[in-house]
Amino acid sequence: MHHDLIPAAKPLIGDEEVAAVERVLRSGNLAQGPEVAAFEAEFAAQFLQGRATVAVNSGTSGQLLGLLAAGVGPGDEVIVPSFTFAAVANSVVLAGATPVFVDIEPTHFTLDPERVREAITARTRGIMPVHLYGHPFLVDGIEQVAREHGLEVFEDAAQAHGASWRGRPAGTIGTFAMFSLYPTKNMTAIEGGMVACADEGIARRVRLLRNQGMETQYANEIVGYNNRMSDVHAAVGRVQLRRVAAWTAQRQRNAAFLDAELGRIDGLAVPAVAEGAEHVYHQYTVRIADGERDRVHRALREEHGVGSGVYYPIPNHRLPSLTAYAPGVELPETERAAREVLSLPVHPSLTAADLDRVVAGVAAVMAAGA
Repeated sequence: MHHDLIPAAKPLIGDEEVAAVERVLRSGNLAQGPEVAAFEAEFAAQFLQGRATVAVNSGTSGQLLGLLAAGVGPGDEVIVPSFTFAAVANSVVLAGATPVFVDIEPTHFTLDPERVREAITARTRGIMPVHLYGHPFLVDGIEQVAREHGLEVFEDAAQAHGASWRGRPAGTIGTFAMFSLYPTKNMTAIEGGMVACADEGIARRVRLLRNQGMETQYANEIVGYNNRMSDVHAAVGRVQLRRVAAWTAQRQRNAAFLDAELGRIDGLAVPAVAEGAEHVYHQYTVRIADGERDRVHRALREEHGVGSGVYYPIPNHRLPSLTAYAPGVELPETERAAREVLSLPVHPSLTAADLDRVVAGVAAVMAAGA
């Protein structure tokens, strides 16, 4: 039987977003302007307990500008995971510092605090953990290591809009935090990012860096970039901001259904949620052992019309662009995760029939390999 493909991820863009874009286009205020300022304030109020927040043109820009604003540069080392998107280590390199790759813990795929402790040197400036797949990193352990060694924490919250750890929102933990607004994220501005800053001094430096080094036109204070967000993008983001709480609740309901149905399947491990963690399920990521992951990934699509994703198949420390920073590095849990993880559809546009088809497809494909 032919099925339309259930995509692994699906941006939700509706009439409200289209109307917001048209409104801005007709206003004539297209560059960084009142829509951006309003979006920053609303994002901070909704997710960040009002923390100073600066909009930029991408999550990666936000990560780089956050590092630069925090004073990270040549001679510094920043501890990062290898099991994530390359933008994490890229931003460290672009800031002139050195990424130090450290292994993950196997349960939530986030930085292992004990492995972080072992990697600290006299040059270590900070730790950049990732709230991966929408699950917060192990905040208690990372913060303890950071306190013991006088290090800063720089949050990658690209996938964690609305996530929290023991009631502390993702984005309010580190010196700065970066959120992505790419189309596949839990909310989008089509493209863009947000930088949440622990103090106004860092926020002001990010504002300078994003806009050619100036807050007042032609009064350039430092050498900066052109990393501004446009009012068109901000207008889309403001609409999405009003809808994301309901979408997150639906993601969590979808995940609970998948947990109940898939948790009975031998050879498959459903996502674990740490005590005190609020998981927002940017991805619903399972483990499939015994070398079966790639077969399951292909068969779901070809035989059942169910899309899935592998995030991330090549650890960063083995990418040609980053191997120079990882001579002799061995990260066994990272390598195992890269072989075993598979992200199944969990997005809020899934119907009950879609979820049933995901479950039926996974059960059939796993049984065929038993």
